[in-house]
Amino acid sequence: MLTHSLDHGVLVVTVHRDPGVGGRAALLGKIGDLVHACRPAPVVIVLDDAATDGAALSVVLRVHRLCSGLGILMSVATGSAPARRVLEANADTGGTRLVIHARTDTAVSAAFAAAA
Repeated sequence: MLTHSLDHGVLVVTVHRDPGVGGRAALLGKIGDLVHACRPAPVVIVLDDAATDGAALSVVLRVHRLCSGLGILMSVATGSAPARRVLEANADTGGTRLVIHARTDTAVSAAFAAAA
C-alpha cells in the first residue's frame, strides 16, 4: 500500500493505492509512525494515480494536521488535478500550510530548500 524513503533529508511516502474506508486507520497509523520516526524532517506524500480517492485524501488531510501540530512542513505530490483541488479546498488553514504539487521532484526539491 505504501513505500517510503529519505531523499535529501526529506521523508517521501508514496501511497500506491487507496486504502478504502476500512484501511484508512491503518494507513494513517503507518504514515504517522514514519513522521514521528523521521522528525523533524519535512514530509512529502506522493499519491499514485490509484490512490486519489476519498479515503487516501482523508488520510493525507489528517497527516497534514499531525505535521502541522508538530511544526513539520508537509507537501503532497499528485498528478491528479481533481485530487489537488480536493486537498486545497479541505486543508486545515490553522497551522502550517499544506503545499500541493503536481510533480514529485518539484515537491521534494521545494521541501529540501525550505528546510535548509
